[in-house]
Amino acid sequence: MYIEKLKLSNFRNYESLDVSFSSTLNIIYGNNGSGKSNVIEAIYLLALTKSFRTSSDINLIKKGTSLSQIKGEIVSKEKNRYQIDLSEEGKKVYINSDKVGRISDYVTNINIILFNPLDTKIINDSPSFRRKLMNIDISQESKEYLLLLNSYDKVLRNRNAYLKQLYLNANASKDYLDILTQKLVKIGKSINNYRKDYIDKINKNIAKIYENIFEYGDLKVVYSSSFNDKSEEEIFKNYQKKYYREMEMGKTLSGIHHDDFEFILDGNSIRDYGSVGQQKNAIISFKLAQIMIIKEEKGEYPILILDDLFSELDNKKINNIIKMLNKEVQTFITSTSIDNIDKNLLNNSNIYLVENNLVERVSN
Repeated sequence: MYIEKLKLSNFRNYESLDVSFSSTLNIIYGNNGSGKSNVIEAIYLLALTKSFRTSSDINLIKKGTSLSQIKGEIVSKEKNRYQIDLSEEGKKVYINSDKVGRISDYVTNINIILFNPLDTKIINDSPSFRRKLMNIDISQESKEYLLLLNSYDKVLRNRNAYLKQLYLNANASKDYLDILTQKLVKIGKSINNYRKDYIDKINKNIAKIYENIFEYGDLKVVYSSSFNDKSEEEIFKNYQKKYYREMEMGKTLSGIHHDDFEFILDGNSIRDYGSVGQQKNAIISFKLAQIMIIKEEKGEYPILILDDLFSELDNKKINNIIKMLNKEVQTFITSTSIDNIDKNLLNNSNIYLVENNLVERVSN
């Protein structure tokens, strides 16, 4: 899978942009603030309908305009045209000019993996941040998983609301709470199975990737959940035991909405004992392991974005990464300069200069 063409209209600093990319290695360089990150942000947005830099779509629309468009031609088993329109009224998505009604029917079509220097947040931020990442990754593989998440969130909101009602009204029936609990357990167990399978697949590859690139260490990911290794009946009984406490608190105190995962290097938590460099190395290995999962599930490689990689790693480690990547993986690497990049890498790359709101191909 690769993006052949990208067209932007009133996106960030670009009034208009029309650029074609190679299906292999693309290096995009330019000064900070030139707009190179906006290009890869647009590619990411085209795939997942969300930015990795802002939670507000309004921030993506060029100032002084009311409509932003991102269009791309994606070559997979066949070529398709994808489009996202952003305005104050909301977001609209299209495939081959046909409007797609549900985001869940759109986001599983373009697979993309992003490494960004800020991704160390995955290790050091809250469990909710890691769950969000896990949900994005699994949703790229399975539309059913995304639908399960939506159903779980709906049942969870209803259950929390009814817990508050029970606290205020001692005569309210507990039967309805049991029905909601059973639904929560059933849906949650399905989500738990997806997540366990996802982490198992990550662990099939991540240790070897870490050792091949960084030449030391045994890395794995450990997934924790109150649903792990328990039947639906056992989980339901655990909720029954927490009934009075949950009623007093007015919320559901356990479930897959509290799941988490952590990185373990040589038997120790990277969050607690790892250096900043080890944390970044773990995240890069984690991202590359995701590539293997998508290839296994979808039969083709995703698009890979390595944002500002040259500021994070030396040339030897970067070359180790490139050597690991199959030539079928379309890869984007951003940098502020190409002066210190390995010449062999440059000779095998398609290079684009970003300046003055223009993206110009300068080699290959």
